[in-house]
Amino acid sequence: MRRFAAAAVAVLSCALLVAPAGASAASRAPKLAKIRCVPVSAASCRSGAVAVRIGKQVQLSGTRLQAGMRVTFRWSLGAIATKLHHGSAGWVARVPPGVRPGTVQVYARDRAARKSNVLKITVLADVKPVVRPAITGQGTLPEVFKGNGMWIWQLERSEGGNVDKIAARAAAAGISTVFVKAGDGTTAWDQFSPLLVGALHAHGLRACAWQFVYGSSPSGEAAVAAQAVQAGADCFVIDAETQYEGRYRSAQTYMNALRAAVGASYPIGLTSFPYVDYHPNLPYSVFLAPGTGAQANLPQAYWKDIGGSVDTISAHTLAHNRIYQTPIAPLGQTYDNPPAGDLARFRQLWAAYGAQGLSWWSWQATDSAHWAALGQPAPAASVEPDPGWPALGKGARGDEVIWLQEHLSASYPTVTVTGRYDAATIAAVSAVQTANGIPPNATTDSPTWQAILRLPFTAVDWTATA
Repeated sequence: MRRFAAAAVAVLSCALLVAPAGASAASRAPKLAKIRCVPVSAASCRSGAVAVRIGKQVQLSGTRLQAGMRVTFRWSLGAIATKLHHGSAGWVARVPPGVRPGTVQVYARDRAARKSNVLKITVLADVKPVVRPAITGQGTLPEVFKGNGMWIWQLERSEGGNVDKIAARAAAAGISTVFVKAGDGTTAWDQFSPLLVGALHAHGLRACAWQFVYGSSPSGEAAVAAQAVQAGADCFVIDAETQYEGRYRSAQTYMNALRAAVGASYPIGLTSFPYVDYHPNLPYSVFLAPGTGAQANLPQAYWKDIGGSVDTISAHTLAHNRIYQTPIAPLGQTYDNPPAGDLARFRQLWAAYGAQGLSWWSWQATDSAHWAALGQPAPAASVEPDPGWPALGKGARGDEVIWLQEHLSASYPTVTVTGRYDAATIAAVSAVQTANGIPPNATTDSPTWQAILRLPFTAVDWTATA
């Protein structure tokens, strides 16, 4: 979405009596006086400097601070913002997952976009220096999703639909899988056909189908998906976005019908918003449920579209998707003319994270320069810090909480799957922490998540639940 700035009109009267606009705005901006650890006596802060781990809180003091204002943590390669809260420790902000360890600048911004002064803290790495084990999840990425893929929306606008040209372009760019749109809701697209699949196979390419879904007619949508599979698709990807938010019953109806049609082992992927925490009502926990859900998670990590660096968007995406323990094969962007260096960094970073596959949106939006960039040898994987895990605690809501509760409810029967981080959830998380030698603070950090995800998973039957 493009943003347009409104022109400012200044009326100059009594110039000697009125402070300059810039000075006036600055005087109303929030001001930070100090940042301290929570608790203040934390061992990492005894030297007087603030050193805090990802997921932990810092205390801010100053003037014109307000609940809900944005607190930004910025480093050389990106920035991630979170909200300011007021509690027993005063004004606090939690270092969000994805912040890169090292020296980080912290500042606040009010609703009028007035920015405070900048203070610095040291962010400590969260447990591991490299995160490859976290990407693998509970299983291996299905073979069809490995390597490099490219997405086709409109076949006739992708090399004119000429399969020979598609194959030649794919070979030059190292593309092994082509994802072709096969349906939109309950409408099948005839561009995906057995003839197309056979032609792509003849050129050594995998042919996968994808469908944009809405949730208003899940059984009908599942029938369209099954039709694409019957046409010979090597894999199938569900594209569930805004229209599916809050539709847990529809999601489970869709998945049940699709699995009944294609079988439990057929390779299915989910592609959706990369920031799970920004879309708390989207049923990731249903689409990625073990046994019935997708075996591959393809988050749309479109860094330029979202508005951030490759490092920022990728780290945030990993931190919030890793909890679902489904192998991640991220979807990057070649549209909107991103710098060629961004494509290389995306490949390098996700290789460091252990991703066995990735893909790009989209064929028709990729110009010759970006095709050439994809054809370059992949850069060597770098060594990356662990981006952290979602720090859920009292007051949290949404699908991440549902997923947490589905892992707690069998071992702690007082926990009901409500999507709210309620008293029963607080007690259960604290009990897990105590049982695993983790300081009990009822907030999910890295060791807490890993302990909880080892517990038995009990799925909710949303088709029988309001």
